[in-house]
Amino acid sequence: MKNLDISIKQLATYLAGEFSNQVQAIGDPAWYVHLRLWHRPVSHLNQSLPGIMLFAEQANVINIEKPYRQRILCLEQVQNQTQVKYQVKYYGFKNPGTWLGGGANPERLLKMQIQDLEFLPGCTLPVTETKGKFSAQLPEDAKCCFMYNNQERQVILGFESTADQFWSYDRGIDPETKAAIWGAIAGAYQYQKLQDFSLELSL
Repeated sequence: MKNLDISIKQLATYLAGEFSNQVQAIGDPAWYVHLRLWHRPVSHLNQSLPGIMLFAEQANVINIEKPYRQRILCLEQVQNQTQVKYQVKYYGFKNPGTWLGGGANPERLLKMQIQDLEFLPGCTLPVTETKGKFSAQLPEDAKCCFMYNNQERQVILGFESTADQFWSYDRGIDPETKAAIWGAIAGAYQYQKLQDFSLELSL
């Protein structure tokens, strides 16, 4: 597929799945709610952008039927004369509600087209790999924002991923004080993979 390097394909297989932070939520309920997270391949979009596309959303298990934070992760490689680098670009949706529940019900995503997406400027994360672990962090000078309920929200994105774990450092910040106001305030949300969706990838 598009002559992608084996490492970016490996990251895609790590990310593709359904995840839960149940162990963490039970151990530290004051800071972590019990969430379910989906990274669902949307392979029919891969021919339109130079990367591997994954649909992401999450839900509180108490309200599992009301998922939120719908977005697209596009895994890309950038090659210059000396080396290959990896990055993750984030996209939002013009109409997020259209794709509600797509993580658990992938048939809802089949009609998704590139024109349904909105690239999020400032929301591109460089990716590094060390001994089988992938890490992605937003550059310090980047400003990643998206619209939610007609308000602009600023976020700091980041994650670490292995074959069976996904740690999310995503957190919303106050644009004036820069203080974290939701998300991984006390440290990463630590997810374990429950289901593997890697067979849905077109690699």
